Amino acid sequence: MALKLYAHPFSSYCQKVLIALYENGLAFDYQTLGAPDSPANLELARRWPIKRFPLLVDGEQSVIEASIIIEHLDVNHPGRTRWLPADPASALQVRFLDRFFDNYIQSHQQKVVFDALRPAEQRDARGVADALAALETSYAWLEQYLPGRTWAVGDAPSLADCSAAPALFYADWTQRIDATRYPNLTAYRERLKAWAPFARAVEEARPFRPYFPLGAPERD
Repeated sequence: MALKLYAHPFSSYCQKVLIALYENGLAFDYQTLGAPDSPANLELARRWPIKRFPLLVDGEQSVIEASIIIEHLDVNHPGRTRWLPADPASALQVRFLDRFFDNYIQSHQQKVVFDALRPAEQRDARGVADALAALETSYAWLEQYLPGRTWAVGDAPSLADCSAAPALFYADWTQRIDATRYPNLTAYRERLKAWAPFARAVEEARPFRPYFPLGAPERD
């Protein structure tokens, strides 16, 4: 039975999974999420009442959470690129970087985005300031981590890079990554943008850019 992905092209976590699918040329049925009462959304809610996405259906199994979906693909539908190294120590480093990009880049930039979507009287200026400061701290850590590296861990793309690509892409729209202060991080983001599966995901999401509340820059 074909894989079925419930996702939206503009979602960073959906792009994370799309990278893994596209990189290994896996066939899947793309169920694009739309209005709450659309068939795709209703089926998502039936399978996962929390209604978070992406969600992968593999046969009778529903697989939830982007990182788990990618590990599921690595185990059950392996391709030319393996998302976790065979070496246990390297695999731990990949999982750490995956958590870093989700928790210390994605979460902070999304705090700012979600705040901008609220009515003005409900906004949290202190929370936004804290999130932007946390992003700068994360940028600085990555700047020190990245020298000498093409990919996040080792000599090949991994789960960590699937996480990094959309996280850094949208983070730069939210809190600009200063190329003077963070040249290594800037170069890594550019390499990820040129990575074919992520470049495809970016192009598929392009029609939705007007919905980005902070303004989508023309540079990407």
